[in-house]
Amino acid sequence: MQLIIISGVSGSGKSIALNVLEDSGYYCVDNLPAQLLSQVVEFLRDGGHRRVGVSVDVRSGSDLSHLPAYLEQLRTKSVTTHVLFLDAKADTLVKRFSETRRRHPLADERRTLPESIQRERELLEDVVGLGHHIDTSDLNPNQLRNWVKDLLKLGDTGLVLLFQSFGFKNGIPLDADFVFDVRCLPNPHYDPRLRPLTGKDPAVVTYLEADADVRRMETDIRTMVQNWLPCFVRDNRNYLTVAIGCTGGRHRSVYLAEKLAGHFRASRSVLVRHRELVG
Repeated sequence: MQLIIISGVSGSGKSIALNVLEDSGYYCVDNLPAQLLSQVVEFLRDGGHRRVGVSVDVRSGSDLSHLPAYLEQLRTKSVTTHVLFLDAKADTLVKRFSETRRRHPLADERRTLPESIQRERELLEDVVGLGHHIDTSDLNPNQLRNWVKDLLKLGDTGLVLLFQSFGFKNGIPLDADFVFDVRCLPNPHYDPRLRPLTGKDPAVVTYLEADADVRRMETDIRTMVQNWLPCFVRDNRNYLTVAIGCTGGRHRSVYLAEKLAGHFRASRSVLVRHRELVG
């Protein structure tokens, strides 16, 4: 089993780091008391989980000081452990708590926010040196996600391309990132032989592929998506929806969605949905 412990000061981005693990296929547990770490890991391993991410911090209370011993016990049981400690400058933490209006876990009527941050650092002294230390003071959320992925060698979590055909007469899909209008192309609907068919049927495919404008449209959309896809990957998107619409959503848009999906399927995960063909 591979176990990754996310720890650090409050407001440093631990939730973001844990979400990166979850998006990469890890079973994640937030705010786990340190004394329960061994039990939870054994339970998850018995359940077949091989990659686990756990957030452990000052919310564990005084038992946090025993975290190094708990990790050593797990290593003797063939559990590969990595610790990621997130930190930030005090003024940055004060600003973040002020912006989010979140309450610091150690704040009470006796401590100011800066005093709570300082007390938290003291409680985390036994944890700081357990793993890699990241200063998130000057990192935005996307930069932090990329740092975590690079550091833990998580790689590309796998953006999924969704090609969706639709008919403009029923409205544009609300979840579309790109919308392409292909109503300017020859319409098989006006051929009585092709009207009952869809863009997945060989006769319609042959009809459309014979037209130079259809081929050019497919090339242009494919080039557009191909050129901008790396930017969406860097933006840590999980899905990119490319919506292709014609009048009724049964012929031209269906054909192009299938054609584009076939091209991109060789390099990444692809889904195809035809809204107007459902049922």
